Amino acid sequence: MIIESILLLVAFIGSTLAGLIDLKTTEIPDKIPYVMMGIGVVGNLIKSYLIWSYIPIALSFLVGLLFLGFGFLLYHTGQWGGGDAKILSAIGFLLPQFSSANRLFPFPLSFFFNIFFIGAFYMIGYIFVMAILNRKIFISFFTDFKNHFKELVFINFCIIVFLLIINIFIANKNPEIIATNELIAFGLILIAISSFMFILWRFGKTVEEIGFKKKIKISELKEGDVPGNSKIWEGLTKKQLKEFQKSDKKYIVIKEGVRFAPTFPIALIVTVLFGDVIFLVVNLI
Repeated sequence: MIIESILLLVAFIGSTLAGLIDLKTTEIPDKIPYVMMGIGVVGNLIKSYLIWSYIPIALSFLVGLLFLGFGFLLYHTGQWGGGDAKILSAIGFLLPQFSSANRLFPFPLSFFFNIFFIGAFYMIGYIFVMAILNRKIFISFFTDFKNHFKELVFINFCIIVFLLIINIFIANKNPEIIATNELIAFGLILIAISSFMFILWRFGKTVEEIGFKKKIKISELKEGDVPGNSKIWEGLTKKQLKEFQKSDKKYIVIKEGVRFAPTFPIALIVTVLFGDVIFLVVNLI
């Protein structure tokens, strides 16, 4: 259906534009998701009229509002910016249904899962690029890792004790079963995964403190900057900016985060072309 292709094109162009602006300014203009939502509602209303069924427009509102609710949950917990939540919702309003192959789930769910699967790799790549551009991050990370190395040793020690307890339990139940190469391999894999996750966690914390936060003069503060002590990712309004400029403060710490919006058009195209990425990866393995 032509209208379905048009809605996909609007979703891709709108999310790509939002991603580019997010990379450049850290702020997504509200006009972009609102226009996308409007086109999504009108498009699915026309689709309902053409097939004489309320299902397309009903699904448009259902998926769009569910995505909006989830997005703002992440926003209020400080994980996402408001623009990210609105772009996710806009794509839900535009594409509550879409015909594509290699999908186990309905299109919105496949897209939803792909966002976070692809987003995880995107975020890892993003923070590593930041670290390459800022030498202080690597220097601080090595110092931080040295200070927290005992925690990693303790975690891996607990894993070894846990595996020994399991082995003893199995041996008591069936004396013929003893520790095997498979059990040792499983233990090594667990230790490797826990070590990797611990290192990644400490590296992320270092990037957050060194790369994402900076102290600036109040005179350099501008609309859209996010104060370092803010629990939500919402930039300063003109009114709030004037209040800071009138205060006695000379400096303020502001923060940035991973500019997540570019993930949306990537996940959208991947979902259309390849379906459920996680199952694609499992099949390749």
